[in-house]
Amino acid sequence: MSGKAFNRESIFGAWMGRAKRAAAIMVLATVCIPWSSGVHAAAAQEDIRVVIFADLGSKYKATVPAVTLKSSGGLSVGQNSGGSFQTWMGLPDSTARFSVDSYRVKVLEGNEAAAIKAAQALQKTNDKPTVFIGSKNGSSVYQVYAGIYASEQSAQAAVQRISSATGAQAEVKGNKHWSTGSYGSEQEANLVRTTIAAAGFDAFTVIQSRGQYAVWVGEESNDSKLLALKTELESKQPRLTLSKVNATQTGLIIRQEAGVTTGSQVMSHYKLSGSDNSKVIVSGGNDGIQVMERSQRIYRGEMEIGMTSGQLALVNEVPLEQYLYSVVGAEVYSSWPDEALKAQAVAARSYALAQGNRFQIGNVVDGTLSQAYNGKSSEHANVNEAVDATAGEVIKSGGKVVEAVFSSNAGGVTADASEVWNSGGEAFASVDSSGDTSAQKGAQEWYHVLLSSGKTGYIREDNAKELEGVTEAGLDKITVTAENTNVRPIPQIQSTVTPIAKAQPGEEIIVLEKVPQSGDYAWVRGPFTSAQLAKSLQGKVTGTVPSSINHLDVTKRGPSGRVLEVEANGSPLKVKYPDMFRSAMGGLPSTLFDIASTGSYTVLGADGATSHVSGTQGTQILSASGSSTSSGNGVIVMNEDRHARVIDKTQSFIFTGKGNGHGLGLSQWGANGLAEQGYDYKKILQHYYKNVDIVKD
Repeated sequence: MSGKAFNRESIFGAWMGRAKRAAAIMVLATVCIPWSSGVHAAAAQEDIRVVIFADLGSKYKATVPAVTLKSSGGLSVGQNSGGSFQTWMGLPDSTARFSVDSYRVKVLEGNEAAAIKAAQALQKTNDKPTVFIGSKNGSSVYQVYAGIYASEQSAQAAVQRISSATGAQAEVKGNKHWSTGSYGSEQEANLVRTTIAAAGFDAFTVIQSRGQYAVWVGEESNDSKLLALKTELESKQPRLTLSKVNATQTGLIIRQEAGVTTGSQVMSHYKLSGSDNSKVIVSGGNDGIQVMERSQRIYRGEMEIGMTSGQLALVNEVPLEQYLYSVVGAEVYSSWPDEALKAQAVAARSYALAQGNRFQIGNVVDGTLSQAYNGKSSEHANVNEAVDATAGEVIKSGGKVVEAVFSSNAGGVTADASEVWNSGGEAFASVDSSGDTSAQKGAQEWYHVLLSSGKTGYIREDNAKELEGVTEAGLDKITVTAENTNVRPIPQIQSTVTPIAKAQPGEEIIVLEKVPQSGDYAWVRGPFTSAQLAKSLQGKVTGTVPSSINHLDVTKRGPSGRVLEVEANGSPLKVKYPDMFRSAMGGLPSTLFDIASTGSYTVLGADGATSHVSGTQGTQILSASGSSTSSGNGVIVMNEDRHARVIDKTQSFIFTGKGNGHGLGLSQWGANGLAEQGYDYKKILQHYYKNVDIVKD
């Protein structure tokens, strides 16, 4: 939910209709997690399990207090039994909320106005609210809860901050209940529940299986509170026969939720009780199921509601080939040649089947930690045809399905396994990927310029015109063609990043070099200050991070030229595996990069030794009139390849590189380039994966 404050009018307005949110954004660059030698291919399967929400510790963590499921064809809830779906109930509405019976904080119980005020206060915090409507003592009552929390201790820790935020006397609630028995219909159970609630107790109708209902009383967090509740119950309702609900008992606690936090009218809310083995299935039929908390995406297949680590777990079980419709459509452009789409389909199928039960409750997750999966929103007829045309085909090596990792763009050459995760297999080697340049097709070039103010930046070529003559160093000059032309910090339009300057027509600007637009193939990042890099390095490198970084140098590269080692102030920065340099250096697109500093340069002496010269030291300049020292900003240095850059008195670091992603295995843009050259999908795959066969499994 948004952290923005709600006023009373906006809440009531939200109850009258759900606001539409933006459609999911297609993700092209995939970053697959490193594999271990213990990963084996799963047997060919009809369905795949995709984890959407769950707390799986270090493997994957994406949690929400509840999910809102919707289907235009209506929803049904039940369990899989004997290989078939057994319906417990059809939901009266096409929308319902689901959560799990875990630890919560009960914030307050009161009237509508008090509930709205408390919910408004909690919307701004991490303790997100849920507002239920019920009856008690013969009157309607609003109950505000916060959380879900994995333990009683973590819920208790939240009580003080929740009470401080709302002014209410909050208390911890949990998943311990008393049962009054079983009933053959919901109506019969409701009669008993109403009687108990009229006496002032929290009582809930519970679905335990098809045609079997129960009434549970209380929601206590520990046994001592549960025993105290029994004593009070028996004193006021002596005819009740109470039994303690087994902690592993699967059930759906039926509640009614107000639309305060969901932007909706009142809807049914079902809390799943039981252990980590307790599951219910929600089916939406052929219309699919929309998950409002996942960018309103609509998914094929069924949704499994479960619990892991005390948190809600949502798993989409979907036929593998239908899963691939979405994955291929999310990973590459549907307008690409058919053979590129087929290559992606086979690689994605192989990757999925190689996962086994990597994520405990599922084979894969729905983000780029596995493969991008956006439900039906990323499907396209061209993609579906490519998936169907290769149905069942996988990449095999040595009789096993290859974990066919891929990335968006290899930058002209794919990575060797040693450059990524220090591991791999015979299927992976560094190969030419010249087709990657297809990502640059139609993109503008940019001038890297030095302004008269001493600032440097980038101007797009269509906003400039070249001037006659060159500087004494032989550098070209340009001027801009429109007033207040933006000078960008990198060769890319970034609407959220402030330009470093505005250039005016007639202003003479020195061109340092002409570069491609920053994108999937070639890119520029920075400049990053020493403090920014030091912060980014924290937790990603072993050992102590320098408090001040004066020099940053690539000291070792792998077979493809990717970075294996970086030194800061002359000391190596140690990472778990080389691909981690991407995140360690502020989120670089790839490890195929060079580093340039704005405040120093390196001089190679006649004896082969190198030395760093700082802009604050001054630069020795030899001319016909003798030697002098320049110590001002804007000194231009040029290497033997006539690449020029500016040295000033402030030290920052600029990264220039190629490629997007880890670079191992299939390059998506490279496959597109090969397909445009006439390669079929099998030749494309056998170019990027070595010693493999493409077979129908």
